[in-house]
Amino acid sequence: MMKIKNLFLALFILLAAQSCVILSPKKHKAMLAQIDSLTTRTGTLEEQLAKLQSDTARLHREMAELQGNYNTLNNNYTSSSSKVNELSENLKKREARLKEVEEILRKRDEATNALRDKLQKALLGFQQSGLSVDIRNGKVYVSLTDKLLFPSGSIIIDEKGKQALKQLAVVLNKEPDINIAVEGHTDVKKIINLGQIKDNWDLSVLRATSVSRHLTEVEKVDPQRLTATGKSQYQPIDPGTTAEALSKNRRIEIVLSPKLDELYNLIKK
Repeated sequence: MMKIKNLFLALFILLAAQSCVILSPKKHKAMLAQIDSLTTRTGTLEEQLAKLQSDTARLHREMAELQGNYNTLNNNYTSSSSKVNELSENLKKREARLKEVEEILRKRDEATNALRDKLQKALLGFQQSGLSVDIRNGKVYVSLTDKLLFPSGSIIIDEKGKQALKQLAVVLNKEPDINIAVEGHTDVKKIINLGQIKDNWDLSVLRATSVSRHLTEVEKVDPQRLTATGKSQYQPIDPGTTAEALSKNRRIEIVLSPKLDELYNLIKK
């Protein structure tokens, strides 16, 4: 801006000098050329000044926009950082709970396997008579065919069945943390003329309660640990219709599962 003012001042001085001094044509022509040059330079400088002013305004706008973007990013980063920390803490808590659950389930599996081994050893003498012990879904299943426990169509346990239940109770009474479910199962044949037993539902339920009653009243298993249910014909282990398949399906299953209070309490947290 100062340069432009100086040029105008020089131009004014030249004009004033021209009015007071008589110049030769050659000098006058040179002076006019100099004035034209100064005028051209002044116009160029004015254009440059306008461009600089425009560029400066644009740079100010861009700077303001960049500052706004920076503030937004900084706020977002702070918020994101807080969320990341929160998620990280939640993940750590979940991992800790997962480890607890895995440890409890490991203990359950160990206890289940140990219980199966004890029962197989205690009931070894009955395994040729239709008794089996196996693990399904983390539970021990003691399966006794009806011929081991009951006369045909009866709900009264015979002597051989009582001996098997006695050996079973010896193990159960030493394992107080085991829940016991007694399930009665039948085949698909309809019940005919059995007096108070009207159908397979009745037969499956009454056989289950008969076994439960013997375990609690005779073998002194804590009744609070037992549940008796009848499944009728609807959970066969062999879908066939042969005599052997029907015999397999007529059974009492005693389902033993470790108490998982520790796991349930953990889940409720």
